[in-house]
Amino acid sequence: MENNTEMRTWLDEFKASKPLIIAGPCSAETEEQVMNIARQLKDSDVSIYRAGIWKPRTRPGGFEGVGAIGLKWLQKAKTETGLPMAIEVANATHVKLALEHDIDVLWIGARTTVNPFAVQEIADALAGTDKIVLIKNPVNPDLSLWLGGVERLYNAGIKKLGVIHRGFSTYEKTKYRNIPEWQLAIELHERFPDLPLIGDPSHITGRRDMIQEVAQQALNLNYDGLMIETHNDPEKAWSDAAQQVTPARLKEILSSLIVRKKTDEDSVFNEELEKLRLRIDEYDSKLIQVLGQRMRIADKIGELKKENNVAVLQTQRWKQILERMKAEGLPENLSEEFILDLFRAIHQESIAHQEKIIGGKKDENNSQ
Repeated sequence: MENNTEMRTWLDEFKASKPLIIAGPCSAETEEQVMNIARQLKDSDVSIYRAGIWKPRTRPGGFEGVGAIGLKWLQKAKTETGLPMAIEVANATHVKLALEHDIDVLWIGARTTVNPFAVQEIADALAGTDKIVLIKNPVNPDLSLWLGGVERLYNAGIKKLGVIHRGFSTYEKTKYRNIPEWQLAIELHERFPDLPLIGDPSHITGRRDMIQEVAQQALNLNYDGLMIETHNDPEKAWSDAAQQVTPARLKEILSSLIVRKKTDEDSVFNEELEKLRLRIDEYDSKLIQVLGQRMRIADKIGELKKENNVAVLQTQRWKQILERMKAEGLPENLSEEFILDLFRAIHQESIAHQEKIIGGKKDENNSQ
């Protein structure tokens, strides 16, 4: 897939200025609820109305969406408010029904993105249409899988494309429902800058009180838009109640957001920016040198263990390193999440170095 400015043209259909806002309930629940929310969003900065019609659930028994009847409610909301409609689709049947009900925007959810067969089925069902299709990142942080989904749609002749960054699942306890892993979305955007990038702070946070903060982070990273779940009575929502905001709160959030410029032509700004970037470059070079020195010490530890027939596995030592680094990171204003990610990567490289020396099967739980 090559960069293609045609992928961005659809943005101009919905917004006079950045960012594009997609909002509406996690799930369409009743006709009254769908219409109530749509009426409140009609005269706001919202460009596209979203609502879940089919809701994939990990285990059976939960609310799995109202189904096709909800599409008629969206048709009615579109007729009355003029707002374009967006829904999630997970198979060819969903696509067929969405097309029959003149849905404007389709998105592929995180659980579907992980399945290339499902994405291909959707792409084939959409071939020859002129619909806007957005694809959420897969559940796990796999950039190739995310890009592969986009490529399948592009190869089917769908050119009005975009991606939604909704964060990634983790077993670890963090302040996020789905950890952002911002670097993956940034890398995707760097490879394909013509591919519109939409942030989904509702699913990243899982908490309405954090949506404004994460939405601003997305805009600071030059995202093209935001998808924010909005409900007329969030506390009584049938799904994902904790992460939905009221239309009034949405308006407050949007009015508080600061849209950054990509750059500035002012010479003083650029001179100062260049000086700071040079300092960053110097520290980056020093980091590489220090890491190289650290790995050479890890090599010596590997040689010592081999000479004394000592196993690479040193669980207690690894725990001590993590605890010490988390403590030392605090006064430097480095988050625990960052410290953990950084030292796990360093740890794995140290293991690789020692395994080359000691030999045998690599154990990912090993430590120096």
